[in-house]
Amino acid sequence: MKSIRILLQYLRAYKWLAVQNMGFNIISAFFALFTYTLIVPFLQILFKRVAPVPDPGPFTLSASYLKDWANWFFSSSIERYGEMRTLLIVVIVFAVASFFKNLFVFLANNCMASLRAGTVRDVRNRIYDKILRLPLSYFSEARKGDLMTRVSNDVQEIEVSVMSSLSMLFRDPFTIIIFLVYLFVSSPQLTLFALLMLPVSGWFIARISMSLKSFSFVGQQALGGLLSVFEETLSGLRIIKGFNAEGKMRRQFGTANEKFTKTFRRVARKAYLAHPVSEFLSTVVLLIVIYYGGFLALRGTGNMSPDRLIAFVVIFSQIIQPAKAISSAWFSIQKGMASIDRINEVLNAGETITQKPDAVRITGFNDSIEFRNVWFAYNNDPVLKDISLTIRKGQTVAIVGRSGGGKSTLADLIPRFIDPDRGAVLIDGVDVRDVNIRDLRQLMGIVSQQAILFNDTFYNNISFAFDEVRDEESVVRAATIANAHAFITETPEGYQYIVGEGGNKLSGGQRQRISIARAIMANPPILILDEATSALDTESERLVQDAMIKLMENRTSVVIAHRLSTIQHADMIVVVEDGRIEECGTHEELIRNPDGIYRKLYEMQSF
Repeated sequence: MKSIRILLQYLRAYKWLAVQNMGFNIISAFFALFTYTLIVPFLQILFKRVAPVPDPGPFTLSASYLKDWANWFFSSSIERYGEMRTLLIVVIVFAVASFFKNLFVFLANNCMASLRAGTVRDVRNRIYDKILRLPLSYFSEARKGDLMTRVSNDVQEIEVSVMSSLSMLFRDPFTIIIFLVYLFVSSPQLTLFALLMLPVSGWFIARISMSLKSFSFVGQQALGGLLSVFEETLSGLRIIKGFNAEGKMRRQFGTANEKFTKTFRRVARKAYLAHPVSEFLSTVVLLIVIYYGGFLALRGTGNMSPDRLIAFVVIFSQIIQPAKAISSAWFSIQKGMASIDRINEVLNAGETITQKPDAVRITGFNDSIEFRNVWFAYNNDPVLKDISLTIRKGQTVAIVGRSGGGKSTLADLIPRFIDPDRGAVLIDGVDVRDVNIRDLRQLMGIVSQQAILFNDTFYNNISFAFDEVRDEESVVRAATIANAHAFITETPEGYQYIVGEGGNKLSGGQRQRISIARAIMANPPILILDEATSALDTESERLVQDAMIKLMENRTSVVIAHRLSTIQHADMIVVVEDGRIEECGTHEELIRNPDGIYRKLYEMQSF
């Protein structure tokens, strides 16, 4: 029930479409009932059972008046026009009623189509928006393949299983209610007997559907695991081939594929069981009703005659079909609820990086960035321990140390990719947790160790920080400073050349220079360079390093580096060891300490 309530929240924005859909379905049900009730006069005329009936008198809104009026109309029509013309009138009225019934069915389905498409679109938008808001730490635990399954397959499952079933739930109950009212008026005794048969078939169907939801949940998880293996294979194909690990990955994929196949088979078996079970049970119920109705007609009891029995059976059979559709819809909803639960796991994931309602708006960087007694841990494993550091405006601060010492974590605290467990990071004396997140990140340009490019043009990748850039000269200038202009112009389309997924059409050094150009284009007051030159060859490194030295003039730069030759010009070098700041000073100051960590690292690299 909780999942259904969540689904109804998605439908709230389209409640007017739902109301229209239900209204058209009710009108359609009335026309359908009118169509089927014409069977009685059709049979009476055909078997010459229409007796003369007196005029029913003034109009009154009652079932008995409508019945007397119909009998009078057909009997007088036969007297005036004959049986064949009267039969033709019945056929024409039947056709007109059928036309309007199907017209309103179309209008109802048209409303449902807009409701389904809009709801699924909103679900996808909410998931994507949530993924953009989640902290980076969430994605270190979650598998990309599983997240992709939730955005694609699980949302598709909601559309196919749940939304299509809702169209039945919005339509079929009204048909059943309207038809039941007619059946009760026609023969209360036979209707009550027929209704007693329905719960028996419903019990069998409910027993099958109970296990379908759990199997579907496991199936979607298995599919997520399968896609994760596939995604890892595409990402690491060079390593797989290089280490002759094709057989190992083939076995791993085969295991995941077999697990998904077994689960899918069980889910499909349960789902396919719904139709034959409901078909057989509805046939049994209908035969029992025909037998009991025949008994009443032959005895002449219960206001039942042979022609009325045929009309009763026809209309009751039209109730069985929507009842079966409701049971099938329940199967589908149970299957789709598993997908809703999986999507809700993402939507309900904790957002540790949130913005306060009264967040401070900032427009520039004026004084300093300060780390004040900062502690941070991943899964209770301390990474930063009591870090205190002040970075003045205009300084270039290099952070060095062994891998895993906490250098990148320290830099991630500045743009609030993560928040400290204890202590605070301040910008111009204001805790970054109190600052508007967009304003804070607007001050920063980031070049990561792994160059991240999008499957777009050189032009759009370099101008990524802007919604629209019409000044092509600024893009060319940024690319020139980053030593990227030459190889860009050598491509067939120049700056409009598509770089491929993740920039796979470029070399590692070219990708890194484009990401540096992107940071240059943003022209931020604060630069965060995480091993920005690690992927460059010697010549390109020298050219880009000179350009970056010019770029960092009058800017505050935080440079994470393993290659110490690239940061000797820094105003301050911070040595991080096991989550603590062990040394701090300029290159000349640190190199004079014979027992210092920095000097040892420098000598190792020089050797």
